[in-house]
Amino acid sequence: MDTIFDRALIAAHRHRALVNNDPKAAFLLDIAAEEMGERLSVVERTFGTAVELHGATGAVARAALATGKIGAMIRVESEKAYARPDEILIEAPLEDVPLEPQSANLILAPLSLHLTNDTPGVFIQIRRALKPDGLFLAAIPGASTLQELRDVLLTAEVEMTGGASPRVIPFADVRDVGSLMQRAGFTLPVIDAENYTVRYDSLFPLMRDLRAMGMSNPLAARARMPLTRAFFLRAAEIYAERYADPDGRIRATFSIIYVSGWAAHESQQKPLKPGSAKARLADALKVDEHKLKQ
Repeated sequence: MDTIFDRALIAAHRHRALVNNDPKAAFLLDIAAEEMGERLSVVERTFGTAVELHGATGAVARAALATGKIGAMIRVESEKAYARPDEILIEAPLEDVPLEPQSANLILAPLSLHLTNDTPGVFIQIRRALKPDGLFLAAIPGASTLQELRDVLLTAEVEMTGGASPRVIPFADVRDVGSLMQRAGFTLPVIDAENYTVRYDSLFPLMRDLRAMGMSNPLAARARMPLTRAFFLRAAEIYAERYADPDGRIRATFSIIYVSGWAAHESQQKPLKPGSAKARLADALKVDEHKLKQ
């Protein structure tokens, strides 16, 4: 397994964000909470035991509880300080799912699975922790996230130093996530993505928000040499040149992949066996059927 992320640094960044507690920087989690709550609300069943994995603010857990479909909510976090007075919280590292096999009816994973080195292993842990016919809902930052920032930092570094090191983490695309779901053994997966554009006065408020979210660069292969003020000033100039609106404000893209999948159960709909169809596709489409020439 390749080590993409420095796990200790991720923990330090998240701790700093927790201590500083800037509510304005939680807008992505608030977006994910609203969307995941809506998706859960249309599922026609209740969930006795639900678990939120590393949701930081707990916004997704609260949105799920507000649907009235949850019996008990448990939160898993990297430190106890995330807990509110009335919450049940289990302390565990980001890549661990500290749940007994088949112990949860619903598992929610909001905006944390992009920071795991062994992402396939985490998906498998989640599926094993679900009871048969249990539901997994996740929000995962997608490939378009911070595409402007990635371009700007790369351009500025090449221009000023003649080389470049990774400054923005790699994000998965929809196909990657679909493969992970299949590999982990989830059934009836549904995967789609939404892009959100956030506007800033300049590069610097964007960087402050990322820091407040705990999203500073945690790559194990990151350059250790601190960047200079001159570098960021040049990056800000390039950002304004390439990605500014007529009013001078810059755009930042955040893509979120929304995922749902079920733990297998005998009651779930099964795909038909090849050759078992009782009607011809040509008849359904009202077209003539022609055999291919050999």
